[in-house]
Amino acid sequence: MLRAERRNDGVAVITLDRAAARNTLSLAMLRALRQALREAEDARCVVLAAEGPAFCAGHDLREITAARGAPDAGRAVFAETLELCAEVMRAVVRHPVPVIAAVQGIATAAGCQLVASCDLAVAAPGARFATPGMAIGLFCTTPAVALTRAVARKQAAEMLFSGDAIGAEEALRIGLISRIADDARAAALAQAAGIAARSAVAVRAGKAGLIAQAEAPLDLAYEAATRIMLENLLAADATEGIGAFVEKRTPLWKDA
Repeated sequence: MLRAERRNDGVAVITLDRAAARNTLSLAMLRALRQALREAEDARCVVLAAEGPAFCAGHDLREITAARGAPDAGRAVFAETLELCAEVMRAVVRHPVPVIAAVQGIATAAGCQLVASCDLAVAAPGARFATPGMAIGLFCTTPAVALTRAVARKQAAEMLFSGDAIGAEEALRIGLISRIADDARAAALAQAAGIAARSAVAVRAGKAGLIAQAEAPLDLAYEAATRIMLENLLAADATEGIGAFVEKRTPLWKDA
């Protein structure tokens, strides 16, 4: 269902491995993803990839349909699914290190939400993205939370109300992804390795700063960013990095 590994460079690779079900986010998959993200909190960077022709086709509609047979018509299962999915998306956004999506196929509904929640996203040329809920009588309200924070509101609204899929080039143009590469997984791993080679203190401070300022009004954003950058400036790695730049040498990171 899901594979998690830690590379020698400190990069954690989490791979959705439910290809026959298009890597849909069943309750079991969501629980496994939540646990894998927790276990990767000490990593230097995280890559989120998938097996098969689909990155992630959203929620498991077979599981949802089966739940309708319960006395409450599925309300309890639906609520648990949506709440757990929101928890996983927040875990991606607020993860202490950058999370990079490697998208090799379709990313639809909650799968598109997952891509939008990541800090960076590398997609293969044939990747496609959609929030197609309108076609089945269901507006993608929860995917909209991530989508409207990743792209401009009107572009998000067009995807949400039309349900139409967009290709990698359009996804790059509107900011849903950050890069296109023939081998999305290899490119994401190379990018992660580059981040992992930097000072872990600076990377974690940067991720914390991005979260703090993005979620705050302008004045509070500058207060949070200033506080975090001040602590970063006082860190040993900042002393080493600035000194190495001035002295024209390669820095030796202490991760402190």
